[in-house]
Amino acid sequence: MRIDPVSVVHDYLREKPEVAHAVTGDLVGREPGETAIYVEHAGGYRSIRDRMDRADITYQVYSEHRYQAAELAYLVREYLLEGLPGCQVGSALVLDVADGISPQYTPDSTSREHSYLGEVAVFITEG
Repeated sequence: MRIDPVSVVHDYLREKPEVAHAVTGDLVGREPGETAIYVEHAGGYRSIRDRMDRADITYQVYSEHRYQAAELAYLVREYLLEGLPGCQVGSALVLDVADGISPQYTPDSTSREHSYLGEVAVFITEG
């Protein structure tokens, strides 16, 4: 399989009006204080040979206000855990999504911005 799991999660979240404006695959050009939802591949493995991959995906939410960062992080978590399983996204079929790390407060070490980081395992196959 040659499916990019970050693209699957990124494209899925970009379809959600409440978060679409902030979803990004990188932080290039982002100014401190701008709301952003950064989606990144954190690992994973081939779960079933030639049939299913497990991708560990982190999502990090930045916002000017702590309560907004928390609210968005928990909304992203809800979308991924409750809405993504069973969806066809591009050429990928998402079989399941499991919670890895529930959103935790991790202020940015450089800018000291408010940030929440969470992680999910996404189980995908070709659809």
